[in-house]
Amino acid sequence: MAKTLYRRENELFREQLRRARETAGLTQADLARAIERTQVFVSHVERGVRRLDAVELLEICRAMGVDLTAFI
Repeated sequence: MAKTLYRRENELFREQLRRARETAGLTQADLARAIERTQVFVSHVERGVRRLDAVELLEICRAMGVDLTAFI
Protein backbone atom coordinates (compact mmCIF):
# COMPACT_ATOMS: atom_id res chain seq x y z
CA MET A 1 0.00 0.00 0.00
CA ALA A 2 1.31 3.45 -0.93
CA LYS A 3 2.12 5.86 1.86
CA THR A 4 -0.83 8.15 2.48
CA LEU A 5 1.27 11.20 1.62
CA TYR A 6 1.39 10.00 -2.00
CA ARG A 7 -2.18 8.77 -2.38
CA ARG A 8 -4.70 10.45 -4.65
CA GLU A 9 -6.89 11.30 -1.64
CA ASN A 10 -4.08 13.38 -0.17
CA GLU A 11 -3.60 15.20 -3.46
CA LEU A 12 -7.32 16.02 -3.55
CA PHE A 13 -7.18 17.24 0.06
CA ARG A 14 -4.29 19.58 -0.76
CA GLU A 15 -6.08 20.90 -3.85
CA GLN A 16 -9.19 21.57 -1.77
CA LEU A 17 -7.09 23.36 0.84
CA ARG A 18 -5.47 25.59 -1.79
CA ARG A 19 -8.83 26.39 -3.41
CA ALA A 20 -10.32 27.29 -0.01
CA ARG A 21 -7.39 29.62 0.66
CA GLU A 22 -7.75 31.28 -2.73
CA THR A 23 -11.55 31.56 -2.33
CA ALA A 24 -10.94 33.29 1.01
CA GLY A 25 -8.81 35.80 -0.90
CA LEU A 26 -5.64 34.86 0.96
CA THR A 27 -2.14 34.44 -0.37
CA GLN A 28 0.13 31.87 1.22
CA ALA A 29 1.83 34.73 3.05
CA ASP A 30 -1.53 36.07 4.33
CA LEU A 31 -2.51 32.65 5.65
CA ALA A 32 0.91 32.15 7.20
CA ARG A 33 0.63 35.43 9.11
CA ALA A 34 -2.88 34.53 10.30
CA ILE A 35 -1.71 31.20 11.74
CA GLU A 36 1.64 32.56 12.94
CA ARG A 37 3.70 30.33 10.66
CA THR A 38 5.95 30.96 7.70
CA GLN A 39 4.91 31.12 4.06
CA VAL A 40 7.24 28.14 3.53
CA PHE A 41 5.12 26.12 5.99
CA VAL A 42 1.97 26.85 3.95
CA SER A 43 3.78 26.05 0.71
CA HIS A 44 5.04 22.75 2.11
CA VAL A 45 1.54 21.78 3.19
CA GLU A 46 0.03 22.65 -0.19
CA ARG A 47 2.76 20.77 -2.07
CA GLY A 48 2.55 17.70 0.14
CA VAL A 49 6.00 18.06 1.66
CA ARG A 50 4.45 18.37 5.13
CA ARG A 51 1.31 16.90 6.63
CA LEU A 52 -1.14 18.65 8.90
CA ASP A 53 -2.44 17.36 12.17
CA ALA A 54 -6.05 17.97 13.19
CA VAL A 55 -5.27 21.02 15.32
CA GLU A 56 -3.27 22.65 12.52
CA LEU A 57 -6.10 22.01 10.06
CA LEU A 58 -8.58 23.58 12.50
CA GLU A 59 -6.31 26.65 12.83
CA ILE A 60 -6.07 27.00 9.05
CA CYS A 61 -9.81 26.61 8.56
CA ARG A 62 -10.50 29.28 11.16
CA ALA A 63 -8.01 31.64 9.48
CA MET A 64 -9.76 31.09 6.15
CA GLY A 65 -13.21 31.54 7.68
CA VAL A 66 -14.18 27.98 6.78
CA ASP A 67 -16.03 25.58 9.06
CA LEU A 68 -13.83 22.52 9.66
CA THR A 69 -16.75 20.11 9.37
CA ALA A 70 -17.87 21.67 6.10
CA PHE A 71 -14.29 21.56 4.80
CA ILE A 72 -13.93 17.86 5.51
